[in-house]
Parts: sequence; structure tokens; C-alpha cells
Amino acid sequence: MTATANDQKTGRSVAGEELFQSLAHFVVIHNGQSPERAEQIADQAVAFVVTAATATVPMVPSDDVDLGLHALILHTKEYAALCEQYAGRFLHHNPMPGGESRDPEKVAASARAIKAAGFVVFDDLWTMDGENLGQCDSDCGRPYGQA
Repeated sequence: MTATANDQKTGRSVAGEELFQSLAHFVVIHNGQSPERAEQIADQAVAFVVTAATATVPMVPSDDVDLGLHALILHTKEYAALCEQYAGRFLHHNPMPGGESRDPEKVAASARAIKAAGFVVFDDLWTMDGENLGQCDSDCGRPYGQA
């Protein structure tokens, strides 16, 4: 885990406790993650969306962070409000057709962008498996928030 400064933001603090707990619970129930790991995943998903709102690099989640991102998107009312607050618009999910895999360099750049935006980053959630770079539903990976 990377957490070097007390003034770093967390996805948890941005989301608020009610939404954060709902996201973490969703990841436990639907993705079989431990409660502790689910909280980290939920945290990073919120940080990802907030950063994607203004990022100057293509934002692509890791496999782990994508679990939280999907949980967040399914909280439609809260997701829409988060997008409006930080991006001024709805950030659409852009599945990549054809089953292409995530670009590890874009995933790493996304983690760096989140760090640069002042968020705590849990480094162990931003790794690529090396053997399985497949997308969620075999079709994600287009830079997030772009048409």
C-alpha cells in the first residue's frame, strides 16, 4: 500500500460512508473479495472516477479496480452525482469490442494519475496478471470517460 502523506485524499472520504460501505459490500457479495480487500477496491474505484474526470492521460482500470468501478456504475444515482460533481457531465462506460486486453502501460499511467491527483493508491490493486490481461466481460479497456 502506498500512503505516504496524511493529506492524501481517499476514495472513501469522497464517496461518503454510506456509498462507500454499499460499494464494498457489493464487491464482497458479487466478487468474492474479503471485506478488507473490497474496501480497498471500492476506494480505488472512486478515486479512479474522480481522477478520470480531469485526467490528461487515458484512464484504464486494473482488473481489481474494475470490480469496484462496475459496482460504482451500478449505483446509478450516486455514480451520476459523482460524475456531475467532479466532471460536470456523465462519464460513460466504454466497453472495447473485440475482446482486446488492457494496456498495462495505460493501467500504470492511471495509477500514477490517481497518485498525482492526491489520492492514496493501493499499489497491489494496480498490477497486471501477466497471463490474464482480459477485460471484464472481454470487452473493456477503452480509455474511461471517452466516447
